[in-house]
Amino acid sequence: MINQKAEMYEKIGISREVWEYGEHTAERLSSRFQQIDETAEYNQLKVIRAMQENRVSEACLYASSGYGYNDIGRDTLEKVYASAFSTEDALVRPQIACGTHALAVALSGNLRPGDELLSPVGKPYDTLEEVIGIRPSNGSLAEYGVSYRQVDLLPDGSFDYEGIRKAVNDKTKLVTIQRSKGYQTRPTLSVQRIGELIRFIKSIRPDLICMVDNCYGEFVEEQEPSEVGADLMVGSLIKNPGGGLAPIGGYIAGRREYVENAAYRLTSPGLGKEVGATLGVNQSFYQGFFLAPSVTAAALKGAVFAANIYERLGFPVLPDGKESRHDIIQAVTLGSPEAVIAFCRGIQAAAPVDSYVAPEPWAMPGYDSDVIMAAGAFVQGSSIELSADGPIKPPYAVYFQGGLTWAHAKLGILMSLQKLWEANLVVLP
Repeated sequence: MINQKAEMYEKIGISREVWEYGEHTAERLSSRFQQIDETAEYNQLKVIRAMQENRVSEACLYASSGYGYNDIGRDTLEKVYASAFSTEDALVRPQIACGTHALAVALSGNLRPGDELLSPVGKPYDTLEEVIGIRPSNGSLAEYGVSYRQVDLLPDGSFDYEGIRKAVNDKTKLVTIQRSKGYQTRPTLSVQRIGELIRFIKSIRPDLICMVDNCYGEFVEEQEPSEVGADLMVGSLIKNPGGGLAPIGGYIAGRREYVENAAYRLTSPGLGKEVGATLGVNQSFYQGFFLAPSVTAAALKGAVFAANIYERLGFPVLPDGKESRHDIIQAVTLGSPEAVIAFCRGIQAAAPVDSYVAPEPWAMPGYDSDVIMAAGAFVQGSSIELSADGPIKPPYAVYFQGGLTWAHAKLGILMSLQKLWEANLVVLP
């Protein structure tokens, strides 16, 4: 059986040397993978309970068109999300194009001219810079009179509590907390740390809205930020909660008044959540959310595997091979443009779709440098599916995520290593 498996890997392009190195690494991770499976089991039960409590029926899977009035599937799904995430309400819509759009809707819906937005965890993800107006852009919050202030993390990755206290002022209205690292090398925030930060912020001003960008973090832990004080939680359905089946969409979950404010921004004042046809995606949304805990676990195993593969080869990785995990992203600092490109080409070569394509760096909208992206996905841009990307700038780090199954995530990492090995950019032990 072992020889047959090795031969199959060879047929798909993985040399015996790379395969054996991968097998030895995977063998040492069995107890870690068991912990991931236990978390997935808990979260699976949480999702099933939410579906049962809200009486999901066959009728919920049907489509609506036009205005989408009285779409029972849409309305019930939003109750399911609210129940699973322990919030008062949720907005879950195919009209939300991506995670950046979901964040822009939540921010625009809850900020007014003269308000100030505060980030107490440093620079936000690149695509939010234009939403906020850090980089000038048409329609940014800055153009509507919303100011922005940020407090960087301390060198050890901890919160600058004194700096945060000084930054909060009479204009501060909303605090945005990005859970994942984005294109940075800072630690991802655990739900526990997010809760500590929110409690500190609320001790300064209880009326401040605390919003968490939860992208890449859903179902990685047994709790979500909404369970430790977040007023709003935002994410993309083509990441963890869509389970690889959602073809588009995003969610905004939290306190009812803030979710309603976002809904008025997404549609229009006076309409809010009452309109928005689902156009046949309800079944994918429900089934994807049902599968999300298991799919997230598969991606998480891939991230842990990648950390251990590359750490043993001497590359800086974040998180490291033994750290607790709080999102599905694995950062690997490769040190050169050539290595980043080779890594991404390996991920692309392992894909079920467009495996024959060689990705190249390019000037993607919303980024301040050329970016290379590898993603042979069934859903365009879906980062719960096997994917990798990174900016072509120092320190030349690549960010790997996804894998609908553990076997595919494993193949992707081995193929990335294969490409580096073939280019003499890495030496196997």
